[in-house]
Amino acid sequence: MVRKIQKEHATKMGKELINPWDSEIDPDGKEPLVPFQDGKELLNTTKSIFKDIDPFFGDCLQTMDEMKHLDLDSKAGKAPGGYNYPLYEIGVPFIFMNAAGAQRDVATMIHEGGHAVHSFLSRDLDLTSFKNLPSEVAELASMSMELLSMEKWDAFYDNDDELNRAKKEQLVGILKVLPWIATIDAFQHWIYENPMHTREERKTYWATLQENYGNPFVDWSGYEESRTYAWHRQLHLFEVPFYYIEYGISQLGAIGVWKNALQDKEKAIADYKAALTLGYTKDIPTIYKTANLKFDFSSKTVQSLAQFVQKELKSVS
Repeated sequence: MVRKIQKEHATKMGKELINPWDSEIDPDGKEPLVPFQDGKELLNTTKSIFKDIDPFFGDCLQTMDEMKHLDLDSKAGKAPGGYNYPLYEIGVPFIFMNAAGAQRDVATMIHEGGHAVHSFLSRDLDLTSFKNLPSEVAELASMSMELLSMEKWDAFYDNDDELNRAKKEQLVGILKVLPWIATIDAFQHWIYENPMHTREERKTYWATLQENYGNPFVDWSGYEESRTYAWHRQLHLFEVPFYYIEYGISQLGAIGVWKNALQDKEKAIADYKAALTLGYTKDIPTIYKTANLKFDFSSKTVQSLAQFVQKELKSVS
């Protein structure tokens, strides 16, 4: 599915092979989406979307706003990045990000808002350890919120074409990130399973992974070294060995939550909240089961979820 998307991208640009820097631009030459003007508009619109999904979700952001637990706008001298920081003592988290008016900022705000809702739902658990979540659980909350909110993104876009572009960008991103997660996971396993490998062997193995999982419609002529060391951009390889596959697990779970919501929204939201309320008081499969998800990553399950995303992608293309 990803290869088909990549090929269509190159074809729209009138090329058989694109340059490395062409892979993320709009192939139709359209200007970037501008869904909001400043952090205040981003917050107020996100609050209204959260309230529409579930009033409690909107209340969470409202409480954070009143307590000044939000630092959203990008400004000179501000550190990069975005995150939700849980404050275990009071149970009201803090969101930090660098909003600059892009669609990616909308996804980030909603993503971190999902983490924030998780903090609120698990705030009354007895032990801090119950609120300290593994990524398979934490990212399920945030990635699911991104997808659950999509039907409300017309709050950011008056124009149907722009709305569909935003949704398409979200869904294409989901499909494209899974092969990259597979690449990083395979790469770090090989590194630690072959501790005496040479630099040349490492380069060769990375090149093999790029052939298997990378974009075959990119011409790297003259930039081979950049491709050889492309793994440097994934900090997880340096800082937290074996940590990254969790994002793939969570992303598949989030697709399942969204699929459930399209079939029965009220039940799906109730199941989602019930799972988040558990914090880390249960094992991960039990938490996923509470969300009405299978903790199953077989080819059959992955294929079924990917086909569901593809079907939804066609509806906005």
